[in-house]
Amino acid sequence: MTQEPGSEPAPLHWKLVVDCANPQAQADFWAAALHYEVEDNNALIERLLQLGALPREATVEFHGRLAFRDLVAVRHPDDPYDEDSGTGLGRRLLFQRVPEAKSVKNRLHLDVHAASGRREAEVERLEKLGANVLRRVKEPGGEWVTMTDPEGNEFCVQ
Repeated sequence: MTQEPGSEPAPLHWKLVVDCANPQAQADFWAAALHYEVEDNNALIERLLQLGALPREATVEFHGRLAFRDLVAVRHPDDPYDEDSGTGLGRRLLFQRVPEAKSVKNRLHLDVHAASGRREAEVERLEKLGANVLRRVKEPGGEWVTMTDPEGNEFCVQ
């Protein structure tokens, strides 16, 4: 594909995919942690079921609607989304069921930025949601708290 001279390529759309044991529980935790919304794919799933393109066992009831058994995403509430599928078109985290447990340190993690002077209050709020403090770091370059989500994935609160 060639690019027109002087034109810039459009930024790519992306989502962060997190392997996990329980996508629904992880979606609930991260939606609450980030003040995001769990995506509602009910209409898409019903269409796929009616077409025979999706087996019923690939779905679960989640928050009173149909959801994919092995995939659930959360999205920023202000970002656009496809109304036909419920799929976010902006900042998203997708939780994907995998058979193996987490076994090593994350190679990629989220940094959650608390409002100025609110780090400790944010850490307490996240602990109440099911996160755990792994360590508190104080270095010349800054301070943060490394935490784990309910499945042990590391993230930092700045």
